Amino acid sequence: RQGETGGPSRKGLRMAHAIRIHANGGPEVLKWEAVEVGEPGAGEVRLRQTAIGLNFIDVYHRSGLYKLTGFPSIIGMEGAGVVEAVGPEVTGFAPGDEVYGLTGGVGDLQGSLAEFVAREAELLRALPGPYASTSATRRPADCR
Repeated sequence: RQGETGGPSRKGLRMAHAIRIHANGGPEVLKWEAVEVGEPGAGEVRLRQTAIGLNFIDVYHRSGLYKLTGFPSIIGMEGAGVVEAVGPEVTGFAPGDEVYGLTGGVGDLQGSLAEFVAREAELLRALPGPYASTSATRRPADCR
């Protein structure tokens, strides 16, 4: 879960950075900002992202062609990285596992253009042996 910016970290939260937008527009609306990332909840993992996909839909969200649920917003839909923590009820993943999948922008989830995200484990898959995380972000359809 990505929270609001500002202030010192509270218990269970860590500071990270994300690219957020506060209004629709061109590339100038993209802002590198501090965000709080909480502990993963039930069925979630906290992921330190090592690669993030950027697609036309992200540009459409930023420009306003496709509507977002609100602002500020973090755009982006897929990513890959290393599991840092697992929440209750998560099976099949452990800290240190390399994964890829839909790490944001699904439903009401904030997007993936962030250093860390807490996401539902069911949206992620183990990174297949020889694939690098940068290759995995090109194949989100495999996350089914």
